[in-house]
Amino acid sequence: MTSTAAGTVDVLGKPYHVETITLRDDEEGVVEATLVTRRARSSKGRAVLHVHGFADYFFQTPAADYWVSRGYDFYALDLRKYGRSLRPHQTPNFVTDLSAYYEEVDEAFSRVVQRDGHHHVVVSAHSTGGLVMPLWAHDRQPDIAAMVLNSPWLDLQGSLLLRTAGTKAIDQIGARRPYLAIPRDVSGFYARSLHRDHDGEWDFDLAWKPLQSWPVYAGWLRAVRRGHARAHRGLAVPAPVLVLTSGASGRPKEYDDTCASTDIVLDVEQIRRWAHKLADHVTLVRVPGALHDVTMSRKEVRESAFDEISRWLDAYVGA
Repeated sequence: MTSTAAGTVDVLGKPYHVETITLRDDEEGVVEATLVTRRARSSKGRAVLHVHGFADYFFQTPAADYWVSRGYDFYALDLRKYGRSLRPHQTPNFVTDLSAYYEEVDEAFSRVVQRDGHHHVVVSAHSTGGLVMPLWAHDRQPDIAAMVLNSPWLDLQGSLLLRTAGTKAIDQIGARRPYLAIPRDVSGFYARSLHRDHDGEWDFDLAWKPLQSWPVYAGWLRAVRRGHARAHRGLAVPAPVLVLTSGASGRPKEYDDTCASTDIVLDVEQIRRWAHKLADHVTLVRVPGALHDVTMSRKEVRESAFDEISRWLDAYVGA
């Protein structure tokens, strides 16, 4: 594998730097991932490796601010076909097996530990990344200090019929017609609640994170449901796990206050139902007023979430 120089300044500007990791080609051609780095003043061998969710990429600078302030070097991985790693010839966000991501996660982890010399690594992940990374940790059994999951996607939101018979149908269709787009109703309220040109406070590239999300394809959803099934059977993440969720889920029909104070993407009760299956040591924390991405919530809410992470780190992880 090869990469661009780690000294290249990222699109976020200094102090963020970026390197491109060249991966094995797939059926669509050239595949790359992207590793974004921000250094702490004195990390003493501590680092965080962060992975984003679906229809997402790393732009969540408050999370990086927090970890750097704790003395951790911060690394964020844009997975293949997401954000900085998306190429014109690719189907956005598409894989047919979540283990495909292990290639770039392995490479990023190797750079954090072996190349850059970190001996205390915390894995951080959000939403779909919060499913991928426990699966990776279970299969690879890496030497990590902790895992912090921000609204991990641990089940398919919707009716019992959708999660049972619907999943069986997706498994069959996804195997035969992986690029079949699954019809769904996307309000765009979530991205609108984040973006500063709409109702939020954050600036991000709408070409990489569209208001209306990206299409969901049968092969990708099949991969996710198979990942959910593995998580439900039980995983063995080899470190303490902290799971953060909003205090409640919302299902607004029109844009209203719930869009800025609840998780309108996932069902927080499903997350809490399955979280204990990830590891022997799992801590659950509700953050009242939080968005789906807890770290992107309004200032007082995200600061409360970071306080919870600090207390947990101090109690269970240490230095």
